[in-house]
Parts: sequence; C-alpha cells; structure tokens
Amino acid sequence: MPPSLVRRRKLLGLGLGVLLAAGVALPVRAQSVELTSLQVLREEGQLSLEFAARATLSKAVQDALQRGVPVYFVAQAQLLRQRWYWRDERVARVTRSWRVAYQPLTSSWRVGLGGLNQTYPTLAEAMAAVTRSSQWRLAELSQLDPDSRYYVEFSWRLDSTQLPSPMQIGLTVQADWSLGIERVLRLD
Repeated sequence: MPPSLVRRRKLLGLGLGVLLAAGVALPVRAQSVELTSLQVLREEGQLSLEFAARATLSKAVQDALQRGVPVYFVAQAQLLRQRWYWRDERVARVTRSWRVAYQPLTSSWRVGLGGLNQTYPTLAEAMAAVTRSSQWRLAELSQLDPDSRYYVEFSWRLDSTQLPSPMQIGLTVQADWSLGIERVLRLD
C-alpha cells in the first residue's frame, strides 16, 4: 500500500476519533412515520377510507410544540381511474388538516379538525388522534364504472407551509421538519 494512502487513512481515523471523543454527535434521523393500516371500504353506497399511522416527531418539532407553536398535519387521498389512452382520470380528491397546539395555561394539547377541537392530556394522545381516521368519505359508489380499474393515492405529512413565516425560513433543507408517508392502494 502506498505511504500516502496509509497516511490518509490514519488521519481520517484520527479525525473521526477526535470527533467522537469530543462528544460531537453525527446527525441521526429521529423521526419516522409507519402506516399501520390503510383500507378502502364499500358501505352504504359510498367508498370510504380508513387509515392508521404511527408517527415519531423529531426533537425540533416537539420543542416548537412545547413553546406553543401550532403544527399542522395533512392527509390527502385521490381516487383515480386508470386509462390506457391518456393520463388517469381523477374521480375524487379529499383533504383533512389537523392543527396540534399546546395550551400552557391548562397543560393540555388541543387538536383541531375543521371547526371541531378536542383536548388531550398528553402529546402522545393528541398524535394518536391526528394519525388515524375512519369512515372518511371518498366518493359515491354511483360515480364508479364497474368495468374500470381504480386506485387510491394516499399521503399523510407534516405541513410546514402553515407554520408562522419566521419559522419557515430555511426549513426546506432541515430534515427535522420533513415528516410524511405516501402509499398507493389498488381497488379490486
């Protein structure tokens, strides 16, 4: 092995050892989303969607929530009909947006969905309400052609565009604020 290569390896090993000894932590992604269930149901003349997810928030998001900054989460679903001759046709599109905020006077967590608000004692319970939905009406069964094939594009994410403007500066490069999941579900 050439002496210059041996010298580089020693310096690289020495530099990494110095960083670890100094207690410098290498970046670790501390947040994730796992979709535990996603299903489309045909009931009472309508097509409805049910989902459940497990989300782990990063330290930066938790700190912002503890300081009273409201954080928004958005779930979107599109029902599409497959076509061979053109782009797939969008039959229906639905969106839900949750607002999670900490209430320091009552030491409680408030989750808002539309005009409805619910209070929870812990962040874990508030996030459980945000990461699941049932009987979410997607479309009427009368809108569907029995001879066509359909699929649903589903996404759930933290919506950083609804944060206060000063917090949005530089968020596009921070992995702490990018949290989401996307799935495609084919209908039979």
